[in-house]
Amino acid sequence: MEKTTFAMKIDEGVLKDFRTFCKEHGIKYSFFIEEAIKEKLAEEELKDDILDFKTLRKEEKSAISFEEYLRRRGGV
Repeated sequence: MEKTTFAMKIDEGVLKDFRTFCKEHGIKYSFFIEEAIKEKLAEEELKDDILDFKTLRKEEKSAISFEEYLRRRGGV
């Protein structure tokens, strides 16, 4: 996997806590940040999926089975 540099500004107190945490737990800064970003992206994607599910669930009663869909398309 190709790596790149990403610079940002954060609160000094947050940075101090972050550095202390990583040092105490023997974690590299870049590993921690990369994992935190992945985790947050997955969390946000799950939120989107749940919202879609709630929205589309109302339409479930009018849905047809996958087999019926294929028959209508001439696939089965």
